Amino acid sequence: MSWPSWRNIDVNAPAPVIAFAGSHIDRADQVRNDPAALKALMTWRARLLRMNGLDPVLTPEGTLDWGSLADAALDSELVFLGLDGDRGCFAEVRASYPLAGPQAGPGSWSALSALEAGELASYGGARSLVAWHSRHRFCAVCGSPTGLAKGGWQRTCSSGTCGAEHFPRVDPVTIMLVEHEGRILLGRQPRFPEGRFSALAGFLEPGETIEEAVAREVFEEAGVRVRDVTYVASQPWPFPSSLMIGCHAFADDPAITIDKTELDDARWFSREDIVDALEAVARGEMGRAFGAPPKTAIAHILLRWWVERG
Repeated sequence: MSWPSWRNIDVNAPAPVIAFAGSHIDRADQVRNDPAALKALMTWRARLLRMNGLDPVLTPEGTLDWGSLADAALDSELVFLGLDGDRGCFAEVRASYPLAGPQAGPGSWSALSALEAGELASYGGARSLVAWHSRHRFCAVCGSPTGLAKGGWQRTCSSGTCGAEHFPRVDPVTIMLVEHEGRILLGRQPRFPEGRFSALAGFLEPGETIEEAVAREVFEEAGVRVRDVTYVASQPWPFPSSLMIGCHAFADDPAITIDKTELDDARWFSREDIVDALEAVARGEMGRAFGAPPKTAIAHILLRWWVERG
């Protein structure tokens, strides 16, 4: 299909859904800070998100499996996810937790892709929070055990001489499309499936702005200088707990110098290449020039945004 007809179809289509965003659960911050209100929600009506390690447990219908607080282990800590109407929603942090890796396995991805957008977002938030608790059982200041506070949105050091407060962290990551004369710079990491290219990305470092992080990462990975950095969209990414900050920038010089410790390859792709690759994703195939990121990735959203803006 040619670029004009593809564009005409997608311009009139609903805006793409950003995976792991849009949970239906009300975070209810006011409840976290009210022990009495929190305790009042811990009744037979409360819902407990069933998880296998950090992976979701699904019903036969392919939805999230919610149980009751009676299903929680006796030595578990209960994390308050928020409110579903007037019912409290919780996740379980077990004393001995079989943690999965930072990335979901192939089986998990097939299950996740079947979840409705709001459910996927609810699971993603729970996954990030449970993973954080599992990794922060001891105080980073003095090494003493920590205890759950504020419904699970804080851990407090148990030492009377320390008492440090620790809060769930989110790691900001810039992910960017770099444009030069109608082409987009994409890179390939060693862990990518064969033929896959995606937007360059990297963590923000202390003391730099989003714009500075974009410029630094692109130059470090591909040797390309960029200008006019603009924000496009963001995505929570619960593997384990990142915020992907999607940006766009321009380059004046297309010369590429690849950092082989970061990338296997980096290339400029035409608009026709991008359109073909995006259409191929819908068919479950790889494009002629490269394989585009899946729809669950913000890189896919960024490529769609670039094509549709003309």
